[in-house]
Amino acid sequence: MLKIVIADDEDKICQLIYKLIDWDSLEMQVVAIAHNGVEALELIQIHNPDIAITDIRMPGYDGLEFISRAKEYNSEIQFIIISGYQEFEYAQKAIKYGVIDYLLKPIKKDELVSTLTKMRSAYLERVDLLTKEEQMKLSMINNISKLRTGLFEQILFHKTKRTKEITIDVINEEYGYKFQDGLFQIVAVKSDGIERSYSSNVAFLEEKLMKIIRNNFKEYCTDMEFYFDFNVCYGILNYSSDNRKNVRRQCKALLDELLLQRDIFSDLEVTIGIGTVESDFRMINNSFKAAIWAYEQRLILGTNKVIEGEAGETNTLAESRLFYDFNHEMNVALERLDTNAAIVAIRFLRDGLKNRTETTGHEVLQMAKEVCNLFLFAMRNNKFPIEGGDTFIEEFNLNANDCGSIHKLYQYLTDKITSCLEKVIEDKRQIDTKPIREAKQLIQNQYMKQITLEEVSSEVGFNSTYFSTLFKKETGYTFLEYLSEVRINKAKELLKETNYNIMVICEQVGYSDIKHFTKIFAKHTNLKPNEYRKLYS
Repeated sequence: MLKIVIADDEDKICQLIYKLIDWDSLEMQVVAIAHNGVEALELIQIHNPDIAITDIRMPGYDGLEFISRAKEYNSEIQFIIISGYQEFEYAQKAIKYGVIDYLLKPIKKDELVSTLTKMRSAYLERVDLLTKEEQMKLSMINNISKLRTGLFEQILFHKTKRTKEITIDVINEEYGYKFQDGLFQIVAVKSDGIERSYSSNVAFLEEKLMKIIRNNFKEYCTDMEFYFDFNVCYGILNYSSDNRKNVRRQCKALLDELLLQRDIFSDLEVTIGIGTVESDFRMINNSFKAAIWAYEQRLILGTNKVIEGEAGETNTLAESRLFYDFNHEMNVALERLDTNAAIVAIRFLRDGLKNRTETTGHEVLQMAKEVCNLFLFAMRNNKFPIEGGDTFIEEFNLNANDCGSIHKLYQYLTDKITSCLEKVIEDKRQIDTKPIREAKQLIQNQYMKQITLEEVSSEVGFNSTYFSTLFKKETGYTFLEYLSEVRINKAKELLKETNYNIMVICEQVGYSDIKHFTKIFAKHTNLKPNEYRKLYS
């Protein structure tokens, strides 16, 4: 039997958990109950339990410190956290500690039983104590689960030609379903606001959402299955026409239940997209498209809503005057590598979409993706290399799907494009200024000779007219001004550090006419060479 310790500073909660579960049927035994963290840790050390159910806040050690100390004693102990109010930071840390589940008060029996059952199976599998019958049953469940999710991967996502020919009998036989004649519908639960770089957060959230979604619909469905694709949980529901209103009502109840999870994930935003109801399974792709259209509509309507989908939506904006005008402004900005103009163009498109009453969320998203394609095409057409260009579109599309509003989406689009542009501009500046750096080095090395603009520009590979303009732009000096500056600075050094006469210095810094040298020197220093020597040597 698996040993359980329950810890909560409220005895009534401890007793509720104890009496709520038929522990014997789960082959579990509650070996101790504690009412503070210190007592709980002592009982862990005495009884060495397999599972601890603990409140996140307790006197002595709070839930997290208790978990940390208990893990030091026995790293194999599994934990279930319970809490009655928002404990976002605690919850996030608990997830990182590997907590199996996080239950909100009031505790639901079905939810707790489901978690304990799963923990029991995982424990027995881990220690290789499953009976042959249990092993076969678990293997069968895993195989059936993989078989059933194949319906999403092979039929819905890839839209095979078979979809409009396939019958529910074939689906039942090939994918392990128990569909019956009635109604079919796709429901898509879209989550936004979760930091996807923390894989533990994502895995925990997906498992939590899946459990809630299943429990929400199971009473009213003949059969159902759910599948996570990135941050969207797609569900296919089969139910009788008598339950149509019940299923619709459960969608709203599901939203309320999911929003409670913001106690764990404070930034979580949820949108439920409801696909069309189909009486013929062969039309299920219509429901699938409508559910996607519905949750994309959150970009216009906002998140934390249930949105009903519509079929047959297409994107005509790519041929609109709005996109034509944007396209023109954006191409000009990219051709000139003008970051500010690109930002203005994207803002123009965003505001145009917002102010257009018939704009859909699908169009908002597709337009953003179209802008990325346009950007990549324009940059390649202008022969501006893009770092990571091969994955640019893929990366954008993935992250764009995580933006829950038009503002977030177009801000991400702006950031993505401007960061790319700035890198191109910097790389181009380095390339363009390399000849200038070479020219300056050449002048530094040969200032004492009679070098000319034509000679230097030819040496660095430019014609003299373009080079003269570029040199002025990059240095702020004309070629002759820069050459004079170098020569006079060297003359100043020689005047201070040597006893050479003025004529010798004049010749050593590249001047053949002492009068011209004196005039140029006075222009730079407001002193004649001999005056400068007296003052500074």
